[in-house]
Amino acid sequence: MIDSPTIERVVETAQSQIVEVISEYVNLKKRGINYIGHCPFHNEKTPSFSVSQHKGIFKCFGCGKGGNAVHFVVEHEQISWIEAIKMLGKKFNIHIEEKELSTEDIYQKNERDSMLIVTEFASKFFSRIMYDTDEGLTMGLLYFRSRGYRDDIIKKFGLGYSPEQRDALTQEALKNGYKLEFLEKTGLTTVKDNNRSDKFRGRVMFPIHGLSGKIIAFGGRTLKTEPNAAKYLNSPESEIYHKSKILYGIFQARQEISRQDKTYLVEGYTDVIAFHQAGLINTVASSGTALTVDQIRLMARFSPNVTIIYDGDPAGIKASLRGINLILEEGMNVKVLLLPEGEDPDSFAKKNDTKNLIKFIKENETDFIKFKTSLLIEESKNDPIKRAQLIQDIVSTIAIIPDPIIKAVYVKECSSLLKVEEPILYQEINKIIKKKNEKESTQAFIQSQREIKESLGKQAPVLAITNPFNVEEREILKYLIKYDQLTLCEIETDEGKKCLTVGEYIVNELKQDEIQSSNPLHNNILQLYEEHYNDAEFSARKFFINHPNPEVSRIATDLLIQKHRLSKIHKKKGTLKQIEDVIGEIVPRVVLELKWKMIKIKIDECTEKLKKAEESGDFEKIPLLIQEKINLDNAFKFLSLQQGERIVT
Repeated sequence: MIDSPTIERVVETAQSQIVEVISEYVNLKKRGINYIGHCPFHNEKTPSFSVSQHKGIFKCFGCGKGGNAVHFVVEHEQISWIEAIKMLGKKFNIHIEEKELSTEDIYQKNERDSMLIVTEFASKFFSRIMYDTDEGLTMGLLYFRSRGYRDDIIKKFGLGYSPEQRDALTQEALKNGYKLEFLEKTGLTTVKDNNRSDKFRGRVMFPIHGLSGKIIAFGGRTLKTEPNAAKYLNSPESEIYHKSKILYGIFQARQEISRQDKTYLVEGYTDVIAFHQAGLINTVASSGTALTVDQIRLMARFSPNVTIIYDGDPAGIKASLRGINLILEEGMNVKVLLLPEGEDPDSFAKKNDTKNLIKFIKENETDFIKFKTSLLIEESKNDPIKRAQLIQDIVSTIAIIPDPIIKAVYVKECSSLLKVEEPILYQEINKIIKKKNEKESTQAFIQSQREIKESLGKQAPVLAITNPFNVEEREILKYLIKYDQLTLCEIETDEGKKCLTVGEYIVNELKQDEIQSSNPLHNNILQLYEEHYNDAEFSARKFFINHPNPEVSRIATDLLIQKHRLSKIHKKKGTLKQIEDVIGEIVPRVVLELKWKMIKIKIDECTEKLKKAEESGDFEKIPLLIQEKINLDNAFKFLSLQQGERIVT
């Protein structure tokens, strides 16, 4: 358990530094008093994700997610509230007392947490073996140093060594209480016919970090020269590792990518490490896999600009062109750098200092369309068919670019390079776009027909109960959370005059008429407020925004970003009264709005019941229903007159 004062300190610190916390995951740009960026929780090309430093909250107007810094980390990392507190405590150097995990604790952890604990243990094991054993020093550390890696870089990336012994890691893990099930699921241990062996034995190890810094997988390079031995082995797909969704080095590079507003994309582990050592910290790798949409969107969170660095292998470049098309389709700005013949990013970085390396990149990187045109144009010399195919290929690439201005620039450039008139290129682009739209429409229609057919064979779903008072209830909760401690009016009590606050008024009014919501969350918020509003230094805004229940925090965030509305009678020529001046009129009005609507619906229900009773000849019910309707009508007229703006009929 973590004590409450420590949790409060972490929450308050993270809330006050929310921009810093979220900037580690999202590239934020200042706009007015807030910051905006692309939402990390859903795919979007126009930024709708907003962060308020002043309020200490974030909100996505696209998918609706919102809350404070802790909720962001919980949602993004898919970890528990307490794990997020620990993570942020570490970030802000806030000491958190916590017991070490016992064997029993490890067994009680859920699968994901258990796997992360196992990979963390394995990483420490590989590092210890490399530094503390003769085999590790002479094989692992010697290899990394022979490649020119400094000790600080070796530690930065957590490099290590897995010994030749068949089950050294497995034995050590089991001895320390780690479960074989999770060793196997993370791919660290291979189990076959009751035989256990380490997957990566005799290899230098490259831990793969997730965005939060947790180790989620490993890459292992063999030091043997046997022709049948795989040069690299990688962890299998698992609950914690999806290779198509992660980039090697992203944890170490993410802040520098945001700062430089640019990503350098290379191919492998050693390329990333060499570039970091050379001072280009904003470098990541796709780890030898074909670039995926998820990896592209991960880069786009931190910057829309990427330079892809290739060695001089034309076959490798051509194979990667499809991946670059995906980058363009996501609206990113792509440049390409071709290294001198015989060089790869690792070797080239070692031969140049930071200044010369950056200078070479700036002078030689080129936009992708120009690069692709130049690359393919050589193959089509004096061959009309190949030339036509080249034009079609380039046009297909330009057609996927979402930004019309960038598209126009590339059309102009390609018109000059290919010596083809711009209208012809636009004609082909429009054909491609039309064909794509038709295909998508057809697929959507087929999918809808399939869903209809499937639904016919199923029982119709039960409709969810809707809340007819949702708007009015949210309006009341908004004033409760934002302005609960403002004085509404003075009232006479046995002890004399007393200031009645907004919060007290709302609670008393709703309790007095026994008003309950059909939305359990709304009831929960009111109940929580009633339980805590007399606590010393209680603040509804702070309490609900920082509540560990993400649903409570989300609704509080939604309500806090709304502006209060004043009626025309509160607006004067060119000026607007402050909320404090009119709170005594507004809050009773919003409570009355709820009561008025509730009675209006009851009148409609009663009228319908009376009609049915008359049609069925149920003369016992009719007098009772008539009296009920009279009472409701009187209450309705009374509330309508109090509201002042309702027409009473």
